[in-house]
Amino acid sequence: MDAVHGLYYLLMHAVFALAGDGDGGGGIGTDAGLWALRLPSVAATALAAAGVSAVAHRLVGDGAGAGGRGDRVALLAGLGYAVLPPVQMYAQEGRSYALVAAAVVWATYLMLRGRWVAYAVVLLLGCWLHEFAVLALPAHAFAAWRSRGWRLAAGAVVAGLLPLALVSARQAQQQLGWLGRPGWQDWAAYGAVAAAALLLSRGAARELVRVALPLTLLPPGLLLAVSLVHPWYVDRYVLYSLAGLALLAGARLAGARGWWVWPLVGALLVPVGCWSVWLRTPESRKDDAPAVAAAVRELARPGDSVLFLPSRRREWLLSSPELYGSLRDPALSRTPAASRSLQGVERSPEGIQEALLDPAVGRVVVLLDPAGEPVDGYPAEAVKRQTLVSAFDLCSVTEVRGARVALFARPGTCPE
Repeated sequence: MDAVHGLYYLLMHAVFALAGDGDGGGGIGTDAGLWALRLPSVAATALAAAGVSAVAHRLVGDGAGAGGRGDRVALLAGLGYAVLPPVQMYAQEGRSYALVAAAVVWATYLMLRGRWVAYAVVLLLGCWLHEFAVLALPAHAFAAWRSRGWRLAAGAVVAGLLPLALVSARQAQQQLGWLGRPGWQDWAAYGAVAAAALLLSRGAARELVRVALPLTLLPPGLLLAVSLVHPWYVDRYVLYSLAGLALLAGARLAGARGWWVWPLVGALLVPVGCWSVWLRTPESRKDDAPAVAAAVRELARPGDSVLFLPSRRREWLLSSPELYGSLRDPALSRTPAASRSLQGVERSPEGIQEALLDPAVGRVVVLLDPAGEPVDGYPAEAVKRQTLVSAFDLCSVTEVRGARVALFARPGTCPE
């Protein structure tokens, strides 16, 4: 159901196999599992930052030696990439986007070196990690379209991506149906980045601008334009475009003159540092699965049932298998393992109602979205709500970040 991320999932299977399985202490709910989940993104971001430096050095040259302008541009561009807030965000998330960025950045370097076979392999790897990496090709065309080697390599990348594109296109509605057309915030953010890139490119080396400016502008611009018809735009899908902005910023800083430049840079780094600290707190997330699990653990008793409204909130307890395993899930007909799916398969609406009305179900711990969120209109979700209201009393509601944990019991049996 999620072919666009298939290679990343396969990679993470290997990472978790090396870290140990869930029974051996390496499951995703453990500290070792969280390290295993996040470490590839951290390593990929470091690799991408090094690639930005390598691209900058290749474009500008090493000037007068170790202290030359090329070294300064390379250092500042790599550091600039590393401190960009979106880069920091996806450096510590268990997702593919940092790896995609690393692949695109190093493919850019290989393009500048004329290593066309390696270029095609690395960029195709990035495309198979997330197919929107292919939007780097139009950006690369500005610097390399005259090269027959690049044209052949680009054709090979497109051909190699085609099988994944055909499969994922059939899944697009299911996987991207939650997206709307770009809002004014998306266009404003793109406009701000574009304005900054154009301003930074003034006076920069022509060769650097020819590589960095299209990389900054084209991938997000093209995806925004496509999203006017097919809403596919999310900024993280083109995270790698920020490498172009870092290249331009590094070149501008390396050539800056005047005492005021570095105090200004220091002042800009203060909010970035505060944001970086906040990013590593639970408050930066839309929900807090460990907090939800802790609330359920405090509220539930052995033999209680658990119900998820909507069903996709089952994810909140799947990372706490010892807790989830101690509760009955009357809505579930097949477990994730048995159905070979992420969240399992729920019963029909009639089956859910029958299971909830079973006399053996006395208390139900219900995991809900925060107050004010729209309710799902699917028949199964409606039956859950109706049955709880008609056959149970609401005993308590505990609010945690991004969720509510409620206790329902048979009429007259709520605990004091």
